[in-house]
Amino acid sequence: MFSISTLVDVVRIPPSLFGTTLKKAAVNILKEKYESMINADLGYIIMILDAKVDEMGKMIAGDGGTFHKVEFEALTFYPKLQEIVQGEIVDITDFGAFVRIGPTDALLHLSQVMDDYLKSDVKSGMILANQSGRTLKVGSTLRARITAVSLGKAAAMGKIGITCRQPFLGADDWIVEEIKKASGGKEEPAKEEKVEAS
Repeated sequence: MFSISTLVDVVRIPPSLFGTTLKKAAVNILKEKYESMINADLGYIIMILDAKVDEMGKMIAGDGGTFHKVEFEALTFYPKLQEIVQGEIVDITDFGAFVRIGPTDALLHLSQVMDDYLKSDVKSGMILANQSGRTLKVGSTLRARITAVSLGKAAAMGKIGITCRQPFLGADDWIVEEIKKASGGKEEPAKEEKVEAS
């Protein structure tokens, strides 16, 4: 789930940045420190959006920089268990596929693709279903449910597991087929016709 979080920190503005505006210097320092970072409470910190810098800074003896309190907004992505996500397959491996969801990749294990015998063809970048003939390949878009999230200290990049083994999940064309089957093979009308009373 994407969200905007408000955070507070203290930044050190080095003398080399004294010629720039205080806000611009603080935002640049915050970007270096926080962007692309994973936090156990916030998830993936994607980008710094805005910052309010306290103009009155503090100095420490022997340090040429100034220290300023900053309140800033950051765009974050925290994957929630059971959340439905849309993604694109970016890599096929012997054990499944990696699916790009938001700013990171999630693992779709072969056992979580569908109820069918699957074969992973790494060279051609495809997963093939034996009975149904369905395929997944690099570039395919799909809908999945998040089943595992690990953003702790042990997971430097974070680990996310997803599944497509539920109704109306999987590749986009599979979902269209399931909707047709659920509605008795009829496609939904594109628009309603107005009937005039006589």
